[in-house]
Amino acid sequence: MAATASLLRQNSAATDPPSPPSNITCVKKLSESPNLNSIPSNYAYFTNPTETIASDSDDLIPTIDLSLLTSDNPDQRSKAIQDLDKAACQEWGFFMVVNHGIPETLMKAMLEVTNEFFNLPEEEKPEFQPKKVLDPIRDLLLEYCERSREVVRKLLKGISESLGLEESEMDKALDLGSSFQLFVANFYPRCPNPDVALGMPPHSDHTLLTLLIENEVGGLQIQHKGRWVNVNALPNSILVNSGDQLEIFSNGKYKSVLHRAVVNNKKTRISIAMANGPSLDTVVSPASQLVQTKGCVASYVPMKYKDYLLSQQSNQLNGKSMLEQVQIHD
Repeated sequence: MAATASLLRQNSAATDPPSPPSNITCVKKLSESPNLNSIPSNYAYFTNPTETIASDSDDLIPTIDLSLLTSDNPDQRSKAIQDLDKAACQEWGFFMVVNHGIPETLMKAMLEVTNEFFNLPEEEKPEFQPKKVLDPIRDLLLEYCERSREVVRKLLKGISESLGLEESEMDKALDLGSSFQLFVANFYPRCPNPDVALGMPPHSDHTLLTLLIENEVGGLQIQHKGRWVNVNALPNSILVNSGDQLEIFSNGKYKSVLHRAVVNNKKTRISIAMANGPSLDTVVSPASQLVQTKGCVASYVPMKYKDYLLSQQSNQLNGKSMLEQVQIHD
């Protein structure tokens, strides 16, 4: 099977505090402190004062019906590929997938077991946490990982065609038969000062595509045309964002999307992200067919995916700082 890893973390602020109170060992424990009316200053994250306030645009965010993308009807499939190309990948870098084939019961079970993990006593959690980002995941999550990978490979076949390539070209070039998955479970507890804290700072993902599900508490924001947009997921949908490897492979036609997680002062939010990349040993570069046309040159330096992943994971999340390192500027 493909290499897979897991990462479970508890978030409430954009950066880890340099000096938390001596009796506080994690954000969850801090959130459960009696009479917590404000967060310590070292958890505060102050945004740019000129930044546009986030708005709701759930009616504009593209929706891809996976059953149409895999349909035997050529007209339906052609329309789905066009939607995947223009609206989903070019205009937004983000979309919702419906009729994806992953049972709702499985998605809910994943969220429930994640919630159970985060509610374990602190001394019991290390038993379940991987020591390194590349450690293999446990059998409990295997079905969800496999189902997610099926969805991703179907989407990438459509994306390959939307780039003007053969349906199987991306699969072969990136060795998707041995694709790497990284399972990330996030816990965002109630925050008394949501206006000065972030659950996750703005960043792009190291992936080709990242699949996200969440409990019935919103908090994901994506950057679109210079403003932050609140994501309101459709029932039983999967949220998908394009990552750095897709931007590199498409030679910049499809941009990885900046996104962040915000917190609230009422409810705990849990999200599960399944990051899907090429095989770890694949050297990712712009598709040769996309840089062989007259006047077109590669805009990114080739880099082994494993090296890219480990470099990004070993540094603080900071916009597209990792992607900028492999960009070729005029």
